[in-house]
Amino acid sequence: MTDLEGRVILVTGAAKRIGRAIALELARRGARVAIHYSASREEALKTASECGDAPVFAANLEQVGEIERLFAEVHGHFGRLDGLVNNAARFTKIDPLLITEGDWDFIHSVNLKAVFFCCQQAARIMLPTGGGRIVNISSGGALRPWPFHAHYCASKAGVAHLTRALAVAWAPSISVNSIAPGVIPFGEENQPGVKALIDKSPAGRPGRGEEIAEGVVYFLTATKFTTGQVLAVDGGLTLV
Repeated sequence: MTDLEGRVILVTGAAKRIGRAIALELARRGARVAIHYSASREEALKTASECGDAPVFAANLEQVGEIERLFAEVHGHFGRLDGLVNNAARFTKIDPLLITEGDWDFIHSVNLKAVFFCCQQAARIMLPTGGGRIVNISSGGALRPWPFHAHYCASKAGVAHLTRALAVAWAPSISVNSIAPGVIPFGEENQPGVKALIDKSPAGRPGRGEEIAEGVVYFLTATKFTTGQVLAVDGGLTLV
């Protein structure tokens, strides 16, 4: 038994990478995980299988109507919602002089807009039933400027401050916190930009998805007196 035993937790973008690591860890600790995916159905089914045949839910998070349907389906399936992990995100590298409106919207529609509306839908379920916990996955780019990722940094900084605003709005019933991962490569360790960040990190190594999952578990099990916080799980990268 753990503090997550039997809790219903929705993880967005749970098919691959960090989202998959989070879903697997939550299931390992006894949570009833809802696996969201957008296009990666086969990967989502694999993750779900490894989470004890957890249910999968498809939704395009660019559309608020799809978000509303997603939460209605999760609530209908489980009859409750105890936690939400907003993990789904997009990432592109573009010279700021070349960023178009389409580039901006591509990132912000999922990285920030969808995070807010997922939080809103979760709160509408949680507040009448005693509350819950929300964990938003931000980024080291929310804490440090990355010149060729200005649009991405803005979206993730928005997530960090949105986390604080919603923590105040929904206290004391719902705790809202954020994890800001550092370099968590999935096969990109040797790419020049990634390797440079790893070499710069005080930890001297890349992070693992499981280490982000540990931070998520902390916020999902901590007292609700801990709220509105942004925890950098980055090997000390934001310190240098």
